[in-house]
Amino acid sequence: MATICILLTRAPYGTVDASEAVRHALGGVTEGMSVRLILLDAGAMASIKGQDVSGTEYKSIEEGLKDCIDMGVDVCVDRVSLKEQQIETDQIIEGVTVMNSYEVSETIKDADTVMIF
Repeated sequence: MATICILLTRAPYGTVDASEAVRHALGGVTEGMSVRLILLDAGAMASIKGQDVSGTEYKSIEEGLKDCIDMGVDVCVDRVSLKEQQIETDQIIEGVTVMNSYEVSETIKDADTVMIF
């Protein structure tokens, strides 16, 4: 089975990057690939539960991440990025796994394909 690692490094709103990362993750898992979506740097903000997008033109990325988890995508967030963004582990969406830097690097190294958003 092909493995794909998708890295989301940008904040969840303001660009299409987060939406595209989620779309590609869902597409990969639908095609039978093993998909791991890793939230790094500002992308870690996508892991926050209870996102309020009212008054914006954006749809909640939280719902997309929950769909990914439900479909079998392994959604992870980098521990260092959580700290840098001042996010506590009790603030993240249920089902998102916290990874250390070594685990992130091994996941990237072992993937057949890596996509960066």
